[in-house]
Amino acid sequence: MIKPLTRHSSRRDFLTGVGALAGVSLLPLAGCAKSDKVRVGFMLPYTGTYAQLGIAIENGFRLALAGQGGKLGGREVEYFKVDDESNPAKATDNANKIITRDKVDVVVGTVHSGVAMGLIKVARETGSLVLIPNAGANAATGELCSPNVFRTSFSNWQPTHPLGKVMVGNGHKKAVFITWKYAAGEEALASFAEGYRAAGGSIVKELFVPFPNVEFQALLTEIAALQPDAVACFFAGGGAVKFVKDYAAAGLKQKIPLYGSGFLTEGVLDAQGEAAEGVMTTLHYADSLDNARNAAFRSAYRDAYGTDADVYAVQGYDTGLLLIQALEKTGGDITDREAVIAAMEGAVIDSPRGQWTMSKAHNPVQDFYLRRVENGDNKVIGVAWSALEDPARGCSM
Repeated sequence: MIKPLTRHSSRRDFLTGVGALAGVSLLPLAGCAKSDKVRVGFMLPYTGTYAQLGIAIENGFRLALAGQGGKLGGREVEYFKVDDESNPAKATDNANKIITRDKVDVVVGTVHSGVAMGLIKVARETGSLVLIPNAGANAATGELCSPNVFRTSFSNWQPTHPLGKVMVGNGHKKAVFITWKYAAGEEALASFAEGYRAAGGSIVKELFVPFPNVEFQALLTEIAALQPDAVACFFAGGGAVKFVKDYAAAGLKQKIPLYGSGFLTEGVLDAQGEAAEGVMTTLHYADSLDNARNAAFRSAYRDAYGTDADVYAVQGYDTGLLLIQALEKTGGDITDREAVIAAMEGAVIDSPRGQWTMSKAHNPVQDFYLRRVENGDNKVIGVAWSALEDPARGCSM
């Protein structure tokens, strides 16, 4: 087993350890040496709450490769899948299945942060190359960072950090923050608080709802009594729909402006309807971004899959672009792990979200956009923060 990275471990130490295990069956290098094809494994949710996210990520990835004739570095690609069911309890077993059984060269996964932690554990032990297309857990590119693990989406620290500067700039210096009581919500709150206080704002109260509870009425009554300048929040999916509708129904919408991480309105605007109008969010993507790459991507995605792309499809697409760029530089050789890692670290991705680069901790350095819901669309009204880099606390690569 490779010695896990510590604060004193180095990339060279890690790669040396991987090389020493070249004959161990867990390593994807062993499978690659016997095949002319690049073996790509998807460890994503294909059933349950996050199934559509997993499908969108895979679709985006395949669309990126379609632009290369379906190849990576001139080599044919063979795909393998495991449904991780967004179940952290099964994460280690599922990761071992796709790495040990299928001997993939690279794992693309996953959506759920708890599942990602299990996948990273196996990746750190085996040296397997892992590309995270969504899960935002700060630890993935923080204290658990690893030379062979890259993220192409965001850290939980990033989306809410720009909100503080935006809100204070709009004159909202006293705020309430409300979120689910779970890891992602707590990380979103911590980042918001850091940015908001640095900009001169003060958090009147932090309010929590047990995950995945969607009973908000008592807390909305408390918000009304507190009378903050504004409310910031972190919710997603069905919970975001219910919160935005309840916020409006409680009569707060016209009195206390509502802000949130972009996932508050991403992909759920149709369900939120009129209640979402005017809500402001920050995220690294918006459907209406005005750049040539985004226009071409959205057109190609609709032609290929008969539906509109979303942020998850973009993240899958960019994961494909990152791997394409790396294997172009290595002539299709994915067994030269040090060269592949170096190529990814130096990548500049021309994305539908705008150009981004990879941080030293292997997390995107990217723009975050200020969006306001107008006529059922997350309209981009400016850049909330240019080239925002996650602080990667605890990472010592």
